[in-house]
Amino acid sequence: MSDAKPSARAFWIARPGEGVIRQHGPGEAGAGEVEVTALYSGISRGSESLVFRGLVPDSERERMRAPHQEGEFPAPVKYGYSSVGRVTAGPGALLGRQVFCLYPHQDRYVVAEDAVIPLPAGVPPERAVLGANMETALNGVWDAPVRPGDRVAVVGGGVVGSLVAYLASRVAGARVEIVDVARERAALADAFGCHFAAPDRAAPHADLVFHTSGAPAGLETALSLAGTEATVVEMSWYGDQAVPAPLGKAFHSRRLTLRSSQVGGIPAERRARWTHRRRLELALSLLSDPVLGELITGESDFEDLPATLADLAAAPGSALCHRVRYTSNLY
Repeated sequence: MSDAKPSARAFWIARPGEGVIRQHGPGEAGAGEVEVTALYSGISRGSESLVFRGLVPDSERERMRAPHQEGEFPAPVKYGYSSVGRVTAGPGALLGRQVFCLYPHQDRYVVAEDAVIPLPAGVPPERAVLGANMETALNGVWDAPVRPGDRVAVVGGGVVGSLVAYLASRVAGARVEIVDVARERAALADAFGCHFAAPDRAAPHADLVFHTSGAPAGLETALSLAGTEATVVEMSWYGDQAVPAPLGKAFHSRRLTLRSSQVGGIPAERRARWTHRRRLELALSLLSDPVLGELITGESDFEDLPATLADLAAAPGSALCHRVRYTSNLY
């Protein structure tokens, strides 16, 4: 009777708009490596939907690579970066630990020991799938930055925008408003200790505005809400979509600053002291608040991922974070 471990199964984008689950042979963990059995993974709807639809521009294909991506854009490609699992082989200090890894959707994989981060106490694996999104939000708040007493508008109440609002609202004296066309986001804003407004009812003269909607109209709203000498932090990524920047009207007279924020780079003033690993460790520790579970609005089995991602890419509706469950590994 063979004691060989079964091959792993991974989600691949076979061609734009079509996903498949394929057999994959990760091998055995060697020196300095760990084997991880996945429990959950998270779908980052913004970037993963663009990748699924084949919309990564030629100029951004290298910068858009995920840490453990296989294949090339547009397809076939194995893409994703929010996996939570249990270490089932490797050093004794990690064996049996629940860990986070920037890995695609796959039920078992082998990575370098330093590629996994043990989950902090109080952060369950079900919520830890938000780790990559929290890291993006944290970097955006650093890029701004948010200061005590600021009036902050966050245009776009998706996962990243809501996490930005959550972090900003914890700054002393800050007043944070989530601005979104989906009025059902009001309950989430309230749970996070923030205000909510539809775009036509949002408070003007903000000290700081974050744009996270992913829609060109949202950028126009963000610029309109900024007060004189204020900063608008653009966190949306549009793929190969051309985006008109509305720099007329009062943009120049109000002397606005439009600033890019992207998680691939740590802000310059922190770069000498902070590594990507240290930043991700902090992001995971910030997920200890149970209210953040409100951002997970759907869950389905790994086996259903080809259909699930197709549905989310075609008609995301009001979905926030969708969690993938590796049911056979949970018991």
